[in-house]
Amino acid sequence: QFGTINVRILSFGVIAVAVIIAIVALVRLDITGEKGSGLGVEFIYDIEALTKVDPDLLIYEESVRPIVTGFTQSWAIATGQNPPSRFYVAGDRAVKVFSGEGVVIDEIKLDGAPRCLVVGDDDAVYVGLKEHIEVYNGPKKLLASWQSLGDNAVLTSIAVYKDDVFVADAGNRVVVRYDKAGNVVNHIGSKDEEKNIAGFVIPSPYFDLAVGGDGLLRVANPGRHRIEAYTFDGDLEFWWGKASNAIEGFCGCCNPVNFAMLDDDSFITCEKGLIRVKLYDADGKFAGVVAGPEQLVEAGQARICNLPAQCRVGGFDVAVSTDGRVFVLDTIKNIVRVFSRIKTKQ
Repeated sequence: QFGTINVRILSFGVIAVAVIIAIVALVRLDITGEKGSGLGVEFIYDIEALTKVDPDLLIYEESVRPIVTGFTQSWAIATGQNPPSRFYVAGDRAVKVFSGEGVVIDEIKLDGAPRCLVVGDDDAVYVGLKEHIEVYNGPKKLLASWQSLGDNAVLTSIAVYKDDVFVADAGNRVVVRYDKAGNVVNHIGSKDEEKNIAGFVIPSPYFDLAVGGDGLLRVANPGRHRIEAYTFDGDLEFWWGKASNAIEGFCGCCNPVNFAMLDDDSFITCEKGLIRVKLYDADGKFAGVVAGPEQLVEAGQARICNLPAQCRVGGFDVAVSTDGRVFVLDTIKNIVRVFSRIKTKQ
């Protein structure tokens, strides 16, 4: 009997110790990433090395002084059509229109925070709030407010191509295709084994898209570290990109966060964490660097986010003008930086 009691006491003691250890481990667990990675000095040195870009790979340079947006929280940038030097920035509860010289010339006041925008060929401004689209013609005229996509929707990107409007919904992990009247035509990118579509992996609220000159829709799939090409009917044609800390790849848990397409269907991509803005050709081959961490962030701020919680904010946005300039929206300092190409080859 005493032996049985001793065994029970011993078993209870072992369980109690295990519970205490588990509680201590849980308390010490850093689910936000705020305490750092916990990795050694040798890893920090690796990060420092990755922030440095070979000067021979830098094929753009900053062409004007940084432009202050005046926002406390900026989200998205787009370039205009008439004139092409004009650009638009969405932030706080407004969209500001800037001249080519960086002067605010107009402002659209909004009832909510804008997360994305695009300017159509007719100069209509499409603004994505959390769960619906609003269309404006000038600073004071609201042309339309489209139906909400629901409480789970988080709209992060808009593209207009002829009679179609494409909207990236990070909350529902799908692309919604509309006509210009705001009617839903179809959905693109949902998991479909028969169509060999694995589905979008969106760990944080960054999910971008654009339409190429070839008429194919390009969509960033950041959790899979690639950009995918779809027909408007939702067929996956091809994709490119790979996960890598090296300059040719996309680093961390989920990149690229944003991208833009030039007239020749090449890509300007943005990564968060280890903030890099890079050029890829139309086939997805790395072609050079617009700007790296040394050009874009303060020393020591660059890092590789292996967990989504480590970089839920701070993703830069990018837009391009018809003359090939690259507009980078720094959402940390809320400034716009403009880069012009200086080399034709890396």
